[in-house]
Amino acid sequence: MNTELMKKLSNIEPYVPGEQPKGEGIIKLNTNENPYPPCQGVLKALKEIKADSLKLYPDFVCKELKGVICENYPVKENEFFLGNGSDEVLALCFKAFFNSEKPVLFPDITYSFYSVWTEFFNIPYKTVPLNEDFTINAEGFLTENGGIVIPNPNAPTAIYEPKNSIENIIRQNPESVVIIDEAYVDFSEEGSIAELIHKYENLVVVQTYSKSRSLAGIRFGYAFANPELISVLEGVKNSFNSYTINTVTRILVAEGGKDRAYFNECVGKIKKTRTRLTAELSKLGFKTCPSSANFIFTTNPEIDCCKLFEYLKTRKVFVRHFDKPKISNYLRITIGTDYEADVLIKEIKGFLKEK
Repeated sequence: MNTELMKKLSNIEPYVPGEQPKGEGIIKLNTNENPYPPCQGVLKALKEIKADSLKLYPDFVCKELKGVICENYPVKENEFFLGNGSDEVLALCFKAFFNSEKPVLFPDITYSFYSVWTEFFNIPYKTVPLNEDFTINAEGFLTENGGIVIPNPNAPTAIYEPKNSIENIIRQNPESVVIIDEAYVDFSEEGSIAELIHKYENLVVVQTYSKSRSLAGIRFGYAFANPELISVLEGVKNSFNSYTINTVTRILVAEGGKDRAYFNECVGKIKKTRTRLTAELSKLGFKTCPSSANFIFTTNPEIDCCKLFEYLKTRKVFVRHFDKPKISNYLRITIGTDYEADVLIKEIKGFLKEK
């Protein structure tokens, strides 16, 4: 066995997902899942799926599913790519588009899977420090590079970079593929930049059904781009696995995209709870980044937030803590139901009393 290869592989630090605690009475606010169930159409379709259909390979074309996406976004069928969760879509994008000897650029505080993929695919990269207020340093992306990936809203900060700023980055990097990861964009006010794929040939926009559609468990993500880039992605995918969308996912996602009223209702509830939770935390001395996602990123300079994180776990309330430079005293908290927010605030008050 090649010892250098084994050394390199062993040095890759894998992505660490949030804990998946089991048991009764747990308040789970650590993995940015939607607290509300999928729409009724999804539940009905799930009951009607014929078990006998699972012995066959899934539909390769996904015609109905593609039609639903075209109804919801300003795209044609040859302008989007379907994948097994946005993580798979992003990984295939990294493999397809980041092949230069120049470094790929992404923020220093961001989705930690980006550095995993660059290491795994042996892609050179450079991180661009966020501004002091955790906003994107747009000027830092206007330098020579082999590609760019920016989540908008960013994670774990939840901050949305204005469309004009993102467009400027895309416009000034015409020789690089710019990926905008919009996993949480449905919870923002400005919304997606998907329409810009018709203006910029170097733009790829990635989204998911895991967050706003309450379908994290079935793994479905997609990318928007011009037909040429989509064709490249399809070629890379078919070199790995041509049947990425399984039968159950195809049926449920098609139904999940039809009910716009329920979608808007759930997103609206999450935004409302987000506002209320932020206000309640402020009363307790917390400083929270302006959120455009289904989570908040917050700190209290008067306490050790790592100790609060551990205390909450003992109270069966799970949030997320990152032991990393600049953000080690912050907590990322998923927006749950109003009841879950109330329990969280109650337990934080209990911790502050004991402090």
